[in-house]
Amino acid sequence: MKLRWAEPIAKALGPPAIKTLAATWRFRESGLQPWKPPFIFVLWHSRILPLLALHKGEGLVLLISRHRDGEYLADLADGWDYKSVRGSTQRGGEVGLLGIVRALQAGAIVALAPDGPRGPCERVQPGAVAAAQHAGVPIVAAGARTSSAWYLQSWDRMCIPKPFAAIDVRYSAPIQIAPKKEGLRAGIEAVTRSLHEVNGTS
Repeated sequence: MKLRWAEPIAKALGPPAIKTLAATWRFRESGLQPWKPPFIFVLWHSRILPLLALHKGEGLVLLISRHRDGEYLADLADGWDYKSVRGSTQRGGEVGLLGIVRALQAGAIVALAPDGPRGPCERVQPGAVAAAQHAGVPIVAAGARTSSAWYLQSWDRMCIPKPFAAIDVRYSAPIQIAPKKEGLRAGIEAVTRSLHEVNGTS
């Protein structure tokens, strides 16, 4: 269901409303392994809310856009004990990429949406793959499929699971990024393929 009116309401109510809603969601995970950090989680921008709720309190580092919409996400992430790097593949991209690499070099797990902050929807931009390549760490794709949800009429069709929704979360095997331009190109293709697979859209 697409909701034209839900987006401004969600922004007005803010993190408290999202946290209350998220407390009712039921998660089932498959493919999760005790991977040793550092590594990068990637997810489609539209699936940010359920995956943030699932991994709250784990101290992950997020790449959050400097765009106005990023402020709402930053407020929510702070309340769930995430750390954040501000920037993107578009505005402030170089600063964001440097922050990600530094976090990885310090041993962190980083999570980001490679099709953000403004799209195109479900098209992997090179930033996440370049960061993994530079830091010498693998990428794990995470996907979320929900039994019932609202979808905003935003560029990414943001998914907001309904109360008591069952959410199936899947993880890919780690993706190793080879060096040079050829490795970057192959990495983008592999990440794209894995994201479609874990979200059930391949």
